[in-house]
Amino acid sequence: FPYTTLFRSPGWQWSKHIKPIAKTNSCQVHHFGVWVSGRLRVRADDGQEIEFGPGDVADIPPGHDGWVIGNEPAIFYAFTCKTNPK
Repeated sequence: FPYTTLFRSPGWQWSKHIKPIAKTNSCQVHHFGVWVSGRLRVRADDGQEIEFGPGDVADIPPGHDGWVIGNEPAIFYAFTCKTNPK
């Protein structure tokens, strides 16, 4: 499976660092993958929150904010699946 490594430094938060660029109220990307290190807390637009850490599998739908918890970088392998490969 193709994947992308997402690296987020301590203090990173989507709404502080990406929102001004994306110009949306929340992240509109669907993330699916596994946490390698660090911790990240996610708040969905409906107010639900969940925290992810090493070994956790995450399926995060569009419409969320996320931020690094603690002093360790958060590293996430995001998998990409094509439904109609050519």
